[in-house]
Amino acid sequence: MKDRIEKVLEEVLNFPVKNKQELEQFKLKFLTKKSELNELFSFLKDVNPEDRKTIGAHLNKLKNAAQEKFSIKMVELEEVGAKGAGEMPDLSLPVIPNTLGARHPLTIVRERIIEIFTRMGFNISEGPEIEDDWHNFSALNFPENHPAREMQDTFFINKNPDIALRTHTSSVQIRVMEEQKPPIRTLAPGRVFRNEAISARAHCVFHQIEGFFIDEKVSFVDLKQTLYHFAKELFGKDTQIRFRPSFFPFTEPSAEIDVSCLLCKGAGCTVCKHTGWVEIGGSGMIDPNVLKNCNIDPQKYSGFAFGMGIERITMLKYQIKDLRLFTENDVRFLKQFKHL
Repeated sequence: MKDRIEKVLEEVLNFPVKNKQELEQFKLKFLTKKSELNELFSFLKDVNPEDRKTIGAHLNKLKNAAQEKFSIKMVELEEVGAKGAGEMPDLSLPVIPNTLGARHPLTIVRERIIEIFTRMGFNISEGPEIEDDWHNFSALNFPENHPAREMQDTFFINKNPDIALRTHTSSVQIRVMEEQKPPIRTLAPGRVFRNEAISARAHCVFHQIEGFFIDEKVSFVDLKQTLYHFAKELFGKDTQIRFRPSFFPFTEPSAEIDVSCLLCKGAGCTVCKHTGWVEIGGSGMIDPNVLKNCNIDPQKYSGFAFGMGIERITMLKYQIKDLRLFTENDVRFLKQFKHL
């Protein structure tokens, strides 16, 4: 009797169960009323009383092994079925090769802007994202406690001395002018931070690109011609550009930069608020006080500066309506730029 139980146990352990049909066969052979296991239990009454306890223990071990195997295989096959496959996957199939990702649209536009300006003689400068008050505000002609500081809602890390996340890449302009002497022609792309509510049109983390040129006899005409060339290279030869008077503490005179709307071609639409124009940045002649703060003689040298948001330009160029798409990492959105 014991030998027969061991033989059936071996059959239970080695019985192949790879699909639901084989699982049903296993159940019929070992777990139904007409199964071998039930038949063995029926013979227990014929066993000698002194051996009945030992044989009973072996039979229970056999029954538990059969029930445990049935339960495990049933769960495994249900999990496979939930994944949409009736059977275990064929592990011998060749793997699907990984496809290459796409460059982020902000990276594409950033590199394109840099390419245009480097052809005009600009080099690239970088600076820290955590700045002190001098480089982020004071040297740029923001007087202490002046209302102009409220134009930018700042993330301060600590006070006295003021250390903050930079609110613009204009801080790089100060660092370059402190270290170099004119002529200077450089471009400063980078990430900036402002305490703003996140929406389709604004974000607390975004990217700017600032450029400036300092030399003898630099005029507003040089600024206009530089930006005219940039706009037509980036947006197309039919793009129009205009300058509107504005105010910035670090430039005088100052002007906002507008380009003709890429969607309606100047006819007027909801994107341009029916004006035919869209703002892309600010510009102006560098204030003499800023030059003095960096030990550059404003009687001998003059310069212009401009700054623009990379997100704003990207939205215009690719007709993207929600700024939040740039930071959500939605693969469906990013795949659209794979071939650019």
